[in-house]
Amino acid sequence: MFIQTEATPNPATLKFLPGRDVLVGEPRDFRTVDAAEASPLAASLFGISGVTGVFLGSDFISVTKDDTNWAHIKPAILGVIMDHFLSGKPVISEGGEVDTDFAAGEEFFEEEDKEMVEVIKELLATRVRPAVAMDGGDIIFRGFKEGTVFLHMQGACSGCPSSTATLKSGIENLLRHFVPGVESVQQV
Repeated sequence: MFIQTEATPNPATLKFLPGRDVLVGEPRDFRTVDAAEASPLAASLFGISGVTGVFLGSDFISVTKDDTNWAHIKPAILGVIMDHFLSGKPVISEGGEVDTDFAAGEEFFEEEDKEMVEVIKELLATRVRPAVAMDGGDIIFRGFKEGTVFLHMQGACSGCPSSTATLKSGIENLLRHFVPGVESVQQV
């Protein structure tokens, strides 16, 4: 099994591509050891000293570290990923509840803004999420209020030094161009 590694805009996060599907459905972001119990893969990665976050995408795994040097933990991460896929264990435990901060978060917006919110979500799904996934992360719509779109960034995008520029220069400009009434974008 050959696992490719890609840098992300976030120097604390690397993207690992095992050359096979990782997770079917919505991506999962694990920021604590307790939350990672829902995933045997994420739990094993958290067992490596220095790992502070695991993000599971459709065909990649993003791993975030503390100030530990990548040279010291990258071989262990590659070993855990390889062992996991060769073992045949599931990526998410059967019946495993995902206890992430925003997994059950309710969206908020006024009923009269429903059509605008649908357009915003469509733009995020078709134009923003694929680009953000290429960088090892994801972006989730959380709400819309008084012209402001509230978004949550996950994976490599969470805590990334360039995430503010991505939000303001990229996503905010895109949404303002296509959706009259959008004035700003804010990260939650």
